[in-house]
Amino acid sequence: MGGVTAEGLVLVGPDNRRFWSLFSASPEAQDGAPDPIDRWSRRILRTLAEELSAEALFPFGGPPWHPFIGWALEADHITQSPIGLLVSQEAGLWVSFRGALRFEGSVEARAAEPPCPACPAPCTTACPVGAFGGGAYDVETCRAHVRSPAGSACRDGGCLARHACPVGADFAPPPAQAHHHMGSFLGE
Repeated sequence: MGGVTAEGLVLVGPDNRRFWSLFSASPEAQDGAPDPIDRWSRRILRTLAEELSAEALFPFGGPPWHPFIGWALEADHITQSPIGLLVSQEAGLWVSFRGALRFEGSVEARAAEPPCPACPAPCTTACPVGAFGGGAYDVETCRAHVRSPAGSACRDGGCLARHACPVGADFAPPPAQAHHHMGSFLGE
């Protein structure tokens, strides 16, 4: 899963239908060292970049910090959702990126229509604490809720606003991946 930008970048993100089982079997997932997903992403994308004569770039490990959100908004099938998160025509609100491959010259993009214009936007009302209201994401309200007993559904299964998106429902992460992500979000 990914997107192509006008700058000859191919954004690379996990296909949540397969990602967790592949990552979980990796040496990085088993070795107990910090940042296993970032280390796995570096290994996989650097190998792929070498095979394809590209440069691997990552949204972590900076500075320098690469403008992944800006790149995503230039991509062929990604836009900003009504709640401010990125949304993909394929993965819905589950779109994310582990890296990018930069190629010399242009890369052919596939045109796609963003999914939101025809959507009734259930994502705008799905958050139990309104963390996406008012035009900005209230990170601290979200964290406080996820840490609380009332936040167990979000903590154990992933963000309810993301789950509400009718696009990409089959890209929702399995519970173990959602729990890992929310643990990282909470700094655990």
